[in-house]
Amino acid sequence: MKNALKTLFAVLTLAILSSYTYLGGGHGYHVGDVATDFELENIDGKTVSLSDFNSAKGFIVIFTCNTCPYAVAYEDRIEALNKKYADLGYPVIAIMPNNTEVKPGDSMKAMQARAKAKGFTFPYLMDEGQKIYPQYGATKTPHVYVLEKTNKGNVVKYIGAIDDNYQDASAVTKTYVEDAVDALLSGKEIKETQTRAIGCSIKV
Repeated sequence: MKNALKTLFAVLTLAILSSYTYLGGGHGYHVGDVATDFELENIDGKTVSLSDFNSAKGFIVIFTCNTCPYAVAYEDRIEALNKKYADLGYPVIAIMPNNTEVKPGDSMKAMQARAKAKGFTFPYLMDEGQKIYPQYGATKTPHVYVLEKTNKGNVVKYIGAIDDNYQDASAVTKTYVEDAVDALLSGKEIKETQTRAIGCSIKV
C-alpha cells in the first residue's frame, strides 16, 4: 500500500511539474518580472537594445526563426502585429534563438534573406551565444513575451502563443497577444496572462 501511494505521489508530482514547464514556467521570466535589456545584432548589422526605443510604451518580444514550420506559419501575423502596434508604442522585436551550427538555415545570412523576401519591418536579431532566450525562459519558436515599460523597467505582462490557431489565421478565435496589448493600451487588466506556446523546440 505504501509503495502504491509513493508511486501515485511520484506520478502526480511529475505531472504537475510537466504541466508547469509546458506553460513555460519554472525557468526564466514569469509574469510580473522585470526583463533585463540586451544588445543583439540586427539583420542590418547594427546592435539593437530595448533602451533604443525611447518612445516605446512596451514591446512584443518574439523568439522565432526561419526553419520552424510553426514560425513560418506565423510570419505574416508577426508582421501584422508590428504594423498594428509599433506606432501605438508596442513594436515587435524578433529574436532568432537557435544554434546555427545545428540549424544553418537560421544563419544571419539566411535571416537577412528571409527578412528581405518577406518585407519584415521589425528588428530581427540574432541571439549570438544563446544567452538571451534562457533568461526569458523561451522554449519554442515562436514564443512571445509582451513587456510594459514602467518606472521599474520592462515588466513581463504576457507569455505564450500569438493566438489559438497556428494552422489557419482565418480560423483564429483567440488573439492572445493582441488582447494583451489592447488591454495595456486601454489601462485594463489582461485576462489571459499566460498561454501554452506552440512551436518547434529551440535548438541548442
